[in-house]
Amino acid sequence: MADGIGAIEGVRQRNLARVLRIVHLEGPLSRAALTEATGLNRSTIGDLVSELAAAHLVEERAPDPSRRVGRPSPVVSADSHVVAIAINPEVDALTIAAVGLDRAIPARARLELNHLLAPDETAALVADQIEQWRRSPLAGTRIVATGVAVPGLVRASDGLVRNAPHLRWTDAAIRDLLEQATGLPTVVGNDASMGAHAEHLFGAAQGIDDIVYLNGGASGIGGGLVIDGRPVLGAGGYAGEFGQNRPGIAAAADRRAGNGVLEDEVSRVRLLAALGLTNADEPTLAAALRASTAPDVVEEVARQRRILTTALTNAVNVLNPSVIVLGGFLAMIAEQDLDGLTEAVRSQAMFANAEALAIRSAALAEDRLLIGAAEAAFGELLRDPVPAAA
Repeated sequence: MADGIGAIEGVRQRNLARVLRIVHLEGPLSRAALTEATGLNRSTIGDLVSELAAAHLVEERAPDPSRRVGRPSPVVSADSHVVAIAINPEVDALTIAAVGLDRAIPARARLELNHLLAPDETAALVADQIEQWRRSPLAGTRIVATGVAVPGLVRASDGLVRNAPHLRWTDAAIRDLLEQATGLPTVVGNDASMGAHAEHLFGAAQGIDDIVYLNGGASGIGGGLVIDGRPVLGAGGYAGEFGQNRPGIAAAADRRAGNGVLEDEVSRVRLLAALGLTNADEPTLAAALRASTAPDVVEEVARQRRILTTALTNAVNVLNPSVIVLGGFLAMIAEQDLDGLTEAVRSQAMFANAEALAIRSAALAEDRLLIGAAEAAFGELLRDPVPAAA
């Protein structure tokens, strides 16, 4: 008898998770649409939605009054008062955002820095920002967890940052530090892997099963992979470090870094230097590149595009993705002529591997890493939204 009750409870919990995940991923849906999406009957959907609403995880509102045909069906959406804190430490700034379960971003801060962040300083700054936001604009919200997108190697088993070379973090227990400072559960991952996940769920690769994602940030170039619809992390969680590959450079005149790796040649720092800037957030850098016609800037962009083309070609030949998504400054240099970059990659790649290839800019733009970090933070809630003991 107990086994039967346990089985029923397990089904209920899986269905609660299923409904919550659907409205989180798809946005507001009517009960009728949820019934169709899940294959459950209308009564069961009503019970599940009521339970999620009682737990303050979803909200219901009256149907569109313009709808005049058939029985009205209430609209269900993720509760906007449930948020995760997304964190992205970089060499030039610490970015923190509150991301809602409804995917809104009600609060964001970019703390520009003139020094490298230490892990304990990061935790203290995040805790202070959260306390400020709890007074306003996050008063009345439920903060479920924090997610950290780190530009470096993160051990999947426990979130230990094994090496974030540009931050100079080695074996940094940032998860433990943040949990102690904030009192919130914390999930830590590689920034590019989180960006890839976000673009797969909500962005330029939504609905695509085979993706290569490259992120260009202040700390260099990282990557994320989705193969057959599943994130590929590698044995320890370190897969996707495209920036550490040795670049193929056909013209000796294009080489700037001796025997450097890809991120030494295709570099945000070099773009800023060509523009005469010392620092810039992504929108500012993108606007400066679009506006500049200076010969040094034009040539530097062209040089980096040539080297990036070969790097992307190697990825295509090895992984045969449907889509390559580029984020950060890589998207900026690609957008100078996205069709031209795609054709250049196709011309260097094996024909069969590249014949259906698309190269796209990250649709989530500067939010991609934050949304990816928040998605990791929401993971436990989405798996078990209303625990049996609650």
